[in-house]
Amino acid sequence: MSAANHPAYREELERCRYTLDYVEKSLERALEKRAKIGNELEYVQRHMSGDSSADYTSVIVNTMLHDTLALKVRNLYTARNKPYFARVDFKESGTDKTENLYIGKMSLARDEDQEIIIVDWRAPIANLYYEGRLGASSYICPDGTIDGDLLLKRQFAINNGKLEEIFDIDITTNDEFLQTYLGANAENRLKEIVSTIQEEQNRIVRAPMWKPLIVQGVAGSGKTTIALHRIAYLIYTFEKTFEPENFMIIAPNRLFLNYISEVLPELGVERVKQTTFEDFAMELIGKKFKLTDANDKLNMFVNHNAKSEQAAYNDRVREASVLKTSMHFKEIIDNYILKIEKAFIPGQDFMLGTKVIYTYDEINNLFLTQYGMWPIAQRMNEIKKSLASRLKISKQQFITQIEAECDKKVALARLKIPDEAERQKAVLEAFEKRDRVIEKIEKVSKTLVKEYVESLPKLSPYQYYCELMEDSGAFNELAGSYASAEVCEFTRQYTLEILKSKQLELEDLAPIIYLKYKIYGMDEKVPVKHIVIDEAQDFSAFQFFVLKKIVKDSSFTILGDLCQGIHSYRGVRQWEEIVEEVFEGRKCEFLTLEQSYRTTVEIMEAANAVMGKLESLSMFRGKPVIRHGEPVEYISKPSFNDVAGDISKKIEAYKKLGHKTIAVICKTMEECRQILPLLKKSHKDVGLITGNENEYKSGIVIVPSYLSKGLEFDVVLLSNANRENYPESELDTKLLYVAMTRPLHKLCIYYVGDKSALLE
Repeated sequence: MSAANHPAYREELERCRYTLDYVEKSLERALEKRAKIGNELEYVQRHMSGDSSADYTSVIVNTMLHDTLALKVRNLYTARNKPYFARVDFKESGTDKTENLYIGKMSLARDEDQEIIIVDWRAPIANLYYEGRLGASSYICPDGTIDGDLLLKRQFAINNGKLEEIFDIDITTNDEFLQTYLGANAENRLKEIVSTIQEEQNRIVRAPMWKPLIVQGVAGSGKTTIALHRIAYLIYTFEKTFEPENFMIIAPNRLFLNYISEVLPELGVERVKQTTFEDFAMELIGKKFKLTDANDKLNMFVNHNAKSEQAAYNDRVREASVLKTSMHFKEIIDNYILKIEKAFIPGQDFMLGTKVIYTYDEINNLFLTQYGMWPIAQRMNEIKKSLASRLKISKQQFITQIEAECDKKVALARLKIPDEAERQKAVLEAFEKRDRVIEKIEKVSKTLVKEYVESLPKLSPYQYYCELMEDSGAFNELAGSYASAEVCEFTRQYTLEILKSKQLELEDLAPIIYLKYKIYGMDEKVPVKHIVIDEAQDFSAFQFFVLKKIVKDSSFTILGDLCQGIHSYRGVRQWEEIVEEVFEGRKCEFLTLEQSYRTTVEIMEAANAVMGKLESLSMFRGKPVIRHGEPVEYISKPSFNDVAGDISKKIEAYKKLGHKTIAVICKTMEECRQILPLLKKSHKDVGLITGNENEYKSGIVIVPSYLSKGLEFDVVLLSNANRENYPESELDTKLLYVAMTRPLHKLCIYYVGDKSALLE
């Protein structure tokens, strides 16, 4: 309700003013302190001498303090506008005192007595707001479970420091405050979710860190923002154990990273590694490769105008992707490495002159058996040590033997050669021969181990991968257990063509990383301890497996929606396969987000009707929050030009209604490029999303269906959902569902000719 009409308005107004006043004072002090430390840092850097450890320490300490204060200043600037969003009154069992706790995005305590003014939303006691119910309640903290009575839960709408609305609640679902949030524009929602986190979302945010967490969340359930809040929560909870750099989020593309880039700083979190699988893979491989555009392949699959010959080729490409991304391909690589290992050690003894130091069988046994659990490079380091150690002993034995033979010759010469000149000559020759042989042994010994090791194969993981694809007999023999001879040979030739063009496709990255891991190990010290993977339904089991192997002792939060698995030819089809094949049946936490907060009841019901056509995924349809809007509008037009003309008028009308983000979603990029000049005539500011952008720009955009995944807009105008464009295939059903679940408020679906049967 309006704040002024609430019975506690005066009390809360006074508290709001007091808090804002203290925020202002804290900001003033923090700015002064930051400026002082900045000046000191600048002075020391200007005057420090290269050999002064005290100066060096001062720079490090002051830099850390300066960064900490910079973060505090930013948080305080945010708090000036919205210091807190909720209040809980809690009376702990066995005490008479009731705590009045105000919850915000940051914590703030009084300098003079450390009394808490604002409680950080990530603190254990703040869980009373997210999950506690009025009456007997409790929360868990490091000291154990704290029981008591929750006497009050109150929400506030504070904007620009002004107390606008106050709501007394019991739970955080389906209340007027949530409705206000859901009715906001798309560009404001991403940053404000912390005040409206629901119980099912909160369980994900605060789930234990070390147990693999898999989240199946419907479109609009807040997966991405909940993932970011989980990182913020874990950093806060484990701040004494880990640095922000120990956390990594893997997003589907750089555009998506830019889309979410402002959220982590808003949550007071910096320095979290944000990357895509492709970029992280290049870091791990240690070399930059040019990648084919994965969207070109998807475009090929959604092209329903392909002639039968092209359609047959497309089916083969799909089968090749399925094979290369499966755990079967991991087994193919394992068996390929066994072949490499068996031929790795040259079939000859390690010798010093005529003396055998190590037999081939001994070295091969060390390589295959004794050190067999390590990567090949690490095994060779151990074998190198073994060769050097035994060579040292053998060399000394050899030298001792030569010296003994020399002494024997000298003694015989002295005994049997009467002529002194002849005797001296024989003795001298014996010593000279001894010295020559020992010098030769010493010289040969210095490089013997090095030369042996250098004689071994030294191919890069990429070269090994190329060799596998070049060897028709070996590849088809290894892959023959998992696919037909036709699929195996097509996969090999198709991959070889890409490799010969000096490119890789996404499906090749996991095998090459795995080859590096098995052959060379990972030299790179990956400091990551927790990995959050968003849009995880587009990841393959092999990708998950490789990440788990590479990033040692790491934990995972995996979020996705199988209904949006438009790359299912290379992605997850059922979460069970990840549990069984990647985490080896280890118990994982599996949570679902069934409530869709993005869109209206009318839009969600229309989208659910489409997804209902896929029986295997119908159980994952979203449940909309009770927020009604206009019915979905279905508009028939005689031609594509007529569609573009009407869309242009609609854009103008929606802009006048105050909608800031409007998306025209087309099936393919070709269709996007077709409609772009038609809309540009009236709307110069319309932009095209191609997937190659590093920066997300909102406003009026044209976007292909497969790139709209993960984004949200105030209004969506779907350009041509006719029978030809969206036939009743699994991929088309998912693409249509993705497109229909993007809008917050309004969805218009155009079609030329007959409407898609998916919409019936």
